[in-house]
Amino acid sequence: MTEQPVPARQVQFEYPDDFRAMWHPYKPEFAAACNALSLGMPYGEPYVIASVRKVIDDLEDPELAARARAYLTQERNHYRQHRRLNTLLTAEMPGLSRIERWLDRSYRWLARKGSREFNVAFAAGFEAVAYSAARWMDRRRNALFRGSDSVPATLFLWHLAEEVEHKSVAHDVGAAVDGKRSRYAAGMITSFTMLVWFIVLGTVAQLWSTRRIFNPLAWIRLVWWAFGFAMEALPTMAITVLKGHHPSDLADPAWLTTWLDQYDAATDTMPLWDAPLAA
Repeated sequence: MTEQPVPARQVQFEYPDDFRAMWHPYKPEFAAACNALSLGMPYGEPYVIASVRKVIDDLEDPELAARARAYLTQERNHYRQHRRLNTLLTAEMPGLSRIERWLDRSYRWLARKGSREFNVAFAAGFEAVAYSAARWMDRRRNALFRGSDSVPATLFLWHLAEEVEHKSVAHDVGAAVDGKRSRYAAGMITSFTMLVWFIVLGTVAQLWSTRRIFNPLAWIRLVWWAFGFAMEALPTMAITVLKGHHPSDLADPAWLTTWLDQYDAATDTMPLWDAPLAA
């Protein structure tokens, strides 16, 4: 199966001097959940990168090896940009640094204890979960991000758009290295469980820090979003485990896919996403 090459976009994000961790004034609990996700990227994605990089030289298909290297370049820039955001978050909420340490220890433990095959299966499952998140977010982007700070909004949307773009690479690497559906399922379940656990942990920590921990509206929104995401992610994840499934069988989210065309290679920028309240 011939796949499109994965382009490398060295996007840079500059945050305003008055940036605040709760960068969505109308839905601060959504900003908290996104921030919690961001905390894990400088730990989860390096683990995925290392897992795939260790097997690239063993791939017999030179085209797949080239796609894998380009995919790792995208992932490397993702976690670097999230690390810049996380520096601002932990400066405002120092307690989040403890969660970062837990993330670091968790992924280091996985790297030590996991076999080469499991680590690659985790990477493939990690990408399946990210793709599900992109499908969920694409249809709700205006409702979720409207009125937020456009810089972190653009960071998350750009990241998810590139997850759609390279959705098949880790899957194909895993199939070439191992291909056991049971191991792939185990890697994906582990990835999803860790993602959910640390998002919950990071979100609760931020709600406590901002004194919204007992706000009923915050919890109603969070439960509603979690339910909606689960209804998107769990069926998609189940489909990916089926024998003969390939990520290309799934329909890509329309807006995220076309939005990447606006990348400006001369300035390494994406146009800042902005949905004003009147839109």
